[in-house]
Amino acid sequence: MAPERRAAVLGKPIAHSLSPVIHNAGYAAAGLTGWSYRAVECAEAELPDRVAGLGPEWAGLSLTMPLKEAALAVATEVSPVAAAVGAANTLVHRPDGSWAADNTDVPGMVDVLTAAGVREGAEVLLLGAGGTARAALAAAVRLGATRVTCRVRRRPAGEELAVLAGTLGIRFEVEDWVDPGDPVGADVLVSTVPKGAADVFAAARWRTGTVVFDVVYDPWPTPLAAGAAAAGCRVVSGLDLLLAQAVGQFEQFTGVAAPAAMRAALAEARGGA
Repeated sequence: MAPERRAAVLGKPIAHSLSPVIHNAGYAAAGLTGWSYRAVECAEAELPDRVAGLGPEWAGLSLTMPLKEAALAVATEVSPVAAAVGAANTLVHRPDGSWAADNTDVPGMVDVLTAAGVREGAEVLLLGAGGTARAALAAAVRLGATRVTCRVRRRPAGEELAVLAGTLGIRFEVEDWVDPGDPVGADVLVSTVPKGAADVFAAARWRTGTVVFDVVYDPWPTPLAAGAAAAGCRVVSGLDLLLAQAVGQFEQFTGVAAPAAMRAALAEARGGA
């Protein structure tokens, strides 16, 4: 009998998470008997004690809101990308019992945007300036973007993101949340705001060929995604990112290449979405 190996996604709320569907499908397809992955509700204040209490059978943890910043404090090793954006969505359990923090959201965003046709030299319009926006900014740097413009409802949040942009060495501008009918001339638009917040941009005068990435995926399509698709834009879903970041975590937890069954399982769980 194969030894037990565990992994989980932690957050609050967490019951809605599709991560167990993706990871468990990967274990089955890769022949990783004895492996299991589940969703565990955990508040930020509970994280240190919960992580400290995990035994050697635990391979890793996925972190979602509100734990991505708190995850850095429980790790003894932090990857450069997680340190740069100030957030980790991944904790890997090392053989010596320590935990290493990483951020697979950033390479996940790079993967899905590259697959959508984004190339070096693109100009990016970013909606929002929260934690996901920090990952999107780092992804834009990796993609070789020439400029990122960030539209915000709270100017101080944009100014905080500008500090990270300066550290990363990319040209960055902050704009107010202006008339959504303004022409959207960027090569890439990334919306990192909560469900419903970007709906006003659905009627924007899109430029055909713009890649539009909405991190929201429930319900799908969002009004933003539907409006962009109707205008001939290439649309990327938050489901694409969910899969891409999970692939990175799966490979770090197991040391095995992620199987295609993970994508199929996610599509089936979302009814082909």
